Amino acid sequence: MKLQTKYLGEIEVQAEKIIHFPKGLPGFQDETEFIILDLPDNTAFQLLQSVKTSALAFVITSPYLFYQDYTLNLNDDLIELLEIKKQEDVAVYNIVTLKNPFSESTINLRAPIIINTSSLLGKQYILNDSPYSSRAAIAPAEKGAK
Repeated sequence: MKLQTKYLGEIEVQAEKIIHFPKGLPGFQDETEFIILDLPDNTAFQLLQSVKTSALAFVITSPYLFYQDYTLNLNDDLIELLEIKKQEDVAVYNIVTLKNPFSESTINLRAPIIINTSSLLGKQYILNDSPYSSRAAIAPAEKGAK
């Protein structure tokens, strides 16, 4: 299917790769379908693009590229909502806030996006009692990422 995107223009996507967020995202409850898109020539960052609203897309990344010791525990309600059966089916992403210069960009470690890669169900999971910041520094040059 053809999809108009915020950053990549019109592209062809596979409908079977659409991720359903049953309750939307915080602040975007009506946005329940997203797709993860790769950025050309960039392995560290991807886009979480709304299927419904072309102007709505978030830059995301795996927290483990920048914070190898990042850990979280999923509660039973989330495991049930996302139909998680195996740990291997869980993908964790975090939203990035890009700034100029890039070294001042931040990553939201307090509210990861959890996706069951098998059922294609997702949720932004707010870690209320967490030591992690919603504006953690990104320092890719120090971590060996590009």
